Amino acid sequence: MAPPLSADPPALPATSAEGSLRRSRARYRILALLAVGTMINYLDRTVLGIAAPQLTKELGIDAALMGLVFSAFSWSYVVAQVPGGVFLDRFGSKFTYFLSMTLWSMCTLVQGFITGVGALFACRLGLGAAESPCFPTNSRVVATWFPQSERAFATGTYTVGEYIGLAFFSPFLFALMGAFGWRSLFYVVGGVGLVFGLVWWRLYREPHEHPAANRAELDYIEAGGGLVAHQAVGAQPDAKDGNKRGARRGFDWRMAGKLLRRRQLAGICIGQFAGNSTLVFFLTWFPTYLATERHMAWLKIGFFAIMPFIAASVGVLFGGAFSDWLLRRGKSANVARKLPIIAGLLLASTIVLANFVASNVAVIAILSLAFFAQGMAALGWTLVSDIAPAGMLGLTGGIFNLAANLAGIVTPLVIGLIVAVTGSFVWALAFIGVIALVGAAAYIFVVGDIRRIEL
Repeated sequence: MAPPLSADPPALPATSAEGSLRRSRARYRILALLAVGTMINYLDRTVLGIAAPQLTKELGIDAALMGLVFSAFSWSYVVAQVPGGVFLDRFGSKFTYFLSMTLWSMCTLVQGFITGVGALFACRLGLGAAESPCFPTNSRVVATWFPQSERAFATGTYTVGEYIGLAFFSPFLFALMGAFGWRSLFYVVGGVGLVFGLVWWRLYREPHEHPAANRAELDYIEAGGGLVAHQAVGAQPDAKDGNKRGARRGFDWRMAGKLLRRRQLAGICIGQFAGNSTLVFFLTWFPTYLATERHMAWLKIGFFAIMPFIAASVGVLFGGAFSDWLLRRGKSANVARKLPIIAGLLLASTIVLANFVASNVAVIAILSLAFFAQGMAALGWTLVSDIAPAGMLGLTGGIFNLAANLAGIVTPLVIGLIVAVTGSFVWALAFIGVIALVGAAAYIFVVGDIRRIEL
């Protein structure tokens, strides 16, 4: 994994007799695990979009029903967010992520054996529930292992896994489907996830337990607000002074209600819903759009599908690096965190321009620009780390992910109904563009100051 874009401060003095001790970089090994895990996570949830053009013909599924199947993932995913966050606060990052990945990979594998819509729907429900703790765990690991000044970089690096897997594996997956049928996609992707679950269990450690993390690195992380000391699961440092505050708290619905009434959390939830609407389009309907609206052949779809995902990957890394650069330059968290997101959401609304060009190359260029912008806006989880109350990162992340992933329910259904009624994606792209503008407005007018919520 590449080093962070910021220059490291001078190494802290060693406490051993060896003299000066250069800071270790164990946190980047952990970040690499998160990036691979997130890549597999998104391959599992989006492989149905690649299989959809063949699968719908074999199972006799129309656009409206396929929209319902796409959205089923998010039904259980949303419902399980708060319980998943509470589970994370209770059992910690290592066990939660291992169990989640094992279960979701099994659900993916089983989809290769289904013969009807009912079984497919059930598998998607199981997949959503199993994946629900993933991003709250990602956020908790970043808050644990990284100082505040590197969190946008870390969030951008693992978030790029959402896009990079599809960017570079789409041609292989389309070729695999062409040679062995759509069922082979689920066998391969599900099997890879099961293997990586064992890798995670073997390699993940908390900072104070990691054999490659030396005292200099632990001091650096802790001084920046990371959680490096051996504490109760769910304890969280104060982002400003690094003091550990608050043991694990029991779940209380009143606390969830208080969190939702704070403008910081409400605003970023609306913004993330908007950004996720663009993302969900690409993860579900995009291959079908190319096949039916643009009438592309399979090989062309496999080639053209790479471009927007590569653009989104670059957008994620650029947004995270730009945010951390602004923070290091002395800009406030309000400017450093919100500016890339607002700019990204405004630019993502240009997706509607694809309705007005005939050239396939121009369409892919417009979609790539919109997806690049959505990648820039994918910093919401960094804000969760910045605003979550002490000891409530899992619950805050669960609420945020619940609200944000309502897009996974709404967007596939709305697009499916639009296509079923009109026979075209024209109004579907217009819907995505308008939602992006709503998200930008939420960050401008609702979020307010980026600071830790005190309850």
